[in-house]
Amino acid sequence: MAITPLRISSLFVLIIWVSFAYNQDLPEAPNQLVNDQVNLLSAEQKRALERKLVNFDDTTSTQIAILITNDLAGYDIQDFSQRVAHKWGIGRKGKDNGVIIVLVPKTTTSRGQINIDVGYGLEPIIPDITAKRIVDNEMIPHFKTNDYYGGLEAATDVIISLAAGHFSSDEYNKSSNGGGGLGLIVPIIVLIIVISMINRRRRGYYTAGRSSLPLWTALWLGSSIGRGHGGSWNNFSSGSGGFGGGGFGGFGGGGFGGGGASGSW
Repeated sequence: MAITPLRISSLFVLIIWVSFAYNQDLPEAPNQLVNDQVNLLSAEQKRALERKLVNFDDTTSTQIAILITNDLAGYDIQDFSQRVAHKWGIGRKGKDNGVIIVLVPKTTTSRGQINIDVGYGLEPIIPDITAKRIVDNEMIPHFKTNDYYGGLEAATDVIISLAAGHFSSDEYNKSSNGGGGLGLIVPIIVLIIVISMINRRRRGYYTAGRSSLPLWTALWLGSSIGRGHGGSWNNFSSGSGGFGGGGFGGFGGGGFGGGGASGSW
């Protein structure tokens, strides 16, 4: 059968139509970073996560989106995550610095599922083996006890620090294996982050001679962070509830190539 221009055009239209039909099954791009379709989290938990992620987007342009759903539209969770990431355009165009976390809670009839998908630009910083350790060490232990917020909080803390360059994936991998010696370094790093962000937000309230927080305040913040709720890696916590920040400004169109990891429990 001869291939004519008409047949080629018809095939092209069919491909476009099928692609459009599949995308119709996916959730529309939202106006927030934390999207809980099943009301798994409390209102305060959603606000705390949203504040943290919006603040990180504002200060670094790196976008971390969370989608909690019980409907994968017929896809496996990895394929679903990548399709949603492309449709929403998570991250910045040209930087591809986005991360999507898709969570399917466990029910009486089905296992829970979790997937982290990483944009092209972050794949060297959060390689697959590191994403897998975050899933296994920071998320699933919390999820097994129905502490979904704790798992999301711990995972986003680590992703934020990796993306910001506060420690490397190798350092995290070694420490999450129990062989690292970063226990004293991490609270100091987090303390610096906290002070820097607070000073940036409140710069107008300080005089030139008081551009940093008092020593006793810094020490209190450091001790609070050390006791904060977090994942298995040295109980790390970024203190997300303490930051302000404006509303989410929208996604920018980052690209994803399937980097990341998944797990179930």
